[in-house]
Amino acid sequence: MLSATSVTRQFRDPAATITLDETARHRRRMMMTSDRLPNGATIVFLLDLPQARLLRHGDGLVLDDGRIIEVRARPEALMEVRGRDAAHLLALAWQIGNRHLAAEIAPDSIRIRRDHVIRAMLAGLGATVTDIEAPFDPEGGAYGGAHAAHHEHGHGDHGHSHD
Repeated sequence: MLSATSVTRQFRDPAATITLDETARHRRRMMMTSDRLPNGATIVFLLDLPQARLLRHGDGLVLDDGRIIEVRARPEALMEVRGRDAAHLLALAWQIGNRHLAAEIAPDSIRIRRDHVIRAMLAGLGATVTDIEAPFDPEGGAYGGAHAAHHEHGHGDHGHSHD
């Protein structure tokens, strides 16, 4: 059984690709199957990393035979949030972060997963919210590199409310 125990960004000519959404890219250990090769075959391998991590678009999974499987981010149903100006966008970012939502931050927008309740809240705050289909690559978090969606805690232990 082939296994991949490390990740690299330094590679050329991958043996295959694997296309995963953001949730499926946050892994430590699981069986995986590459995308189909031109001949119709796939590469089945065990992902066996030392710790869970978010695999980023363009990462290479190093197989124990030396071949590389390139990770590709699958487009997902997202909302792109824009503010009136930088200060407004920053205030919107605070609201999103206060709800512990995974977010991809760009200079003029924030991408989050589609959620009708969050959409209504952001629109009520004056945001422009647009549905898009795009790869999702959220920011890493302060807790061991995992992003906010994978940060677990009780809501009574961190000194703020989620109103």
